[in-house]
Amino acid sequence: MVEPKIENVRKVLVVGAGAMGSQIGLVCALAGYDVAVQDISPEMLDKAKEQLSARLNRNVERDRNSREEADAAFGRMEFTTDLEEAARDADFVIEAAVEKLDVKRDLFARLDRLTPEHAVLATNSSTIESSRIADATGRPDRVCNMHFFNPALVMKCVEVVKNPETSEATVATTVALTERIGKEPVVLNKEVPGFVANRILHALANEAISLYENGVASFEDIDTACRSALGHPMGPFELMDLTGIDVAYYVRNVKYERSGDERDKPARSIVERYERGDLGRKTGKGWYTYDSSGRKVPS
Repeated sequence: MVEPKIENVRKVLVVGAGAMGSQIGLVCALAGYDVAVQDISPEMLDKAKEQLSARLNRNVERDRNSREEADAAFGRMEFTTDLEEAARDADFVIEAAVEKLDVKRDLFARLDRLTPEHAVLATNSSTIESSRIADATGRPDRVCNMHFFNPALVMKCVEVVKNPETSEATVATTVALTERIGKEPVVLNKEVPGFVANRILHALANEAISLYENGVASFEDIDTACRSALGHPMGPFELMDLTGIDVAYYVRNVKYERSGDERDKPARSIVERYERGDLGRKTGKGWYTYDSSGRKVPS
């Protein structure tokens, strides 16, 4: 068995070109790593390239990066639908695919076959613990959660979560990578649903939705209270629109499937928006309405 080492991490593979996956890829590229972003959808890859290029241009305009740094980072990234080719020489994999267990298990089984023996296989999932995926591979000791927060380019925290079989070398490598890409690792020594930050955040969101659905206050005023009284950068409904109402829907369904508790089902107002396809900023409408650049449209 070849133990993972941070010194051996030169190429990072990110599976999933959505908002999280593409930004995680850019974070790694800005830190000097060669990065492959893989997705089954050519349209998603094209959208990711367009959005990341625009973001880098804004960073240059705001003096956050020089033109040379931005061009070099983007030059270290490749965007591909070919998982086999992208995985062939990957030293560290960060999976950011849809929050569905069967999809992740199938993907990790394929990654196990395709990547070098030393490669760490990490999932960005905040709701599916890696112990539920690790046994689909022949390397459960090299599987863990590496949970970024949205937007990944901005948020500093990364939760590194051990499953019962995760080796200390895997944890050390993941923590070191987290630090080398400019993030702050929070290590969980055992798995708990929702990890640390989201357990606290979900408690807040659940109370906010309860207040709204019981007619206590509008969602706009609840968001205002969280910003102006609690000092939060955005309210819980604004945050749901940012991360995706489909994500909130999937997260609650996963929790319900595991607990069987009716109280864990997605809230009525979440289900209504999910079924209408009003998923937040990415669709132009969720709790709020957004223009083509993602700015909130005044009601």
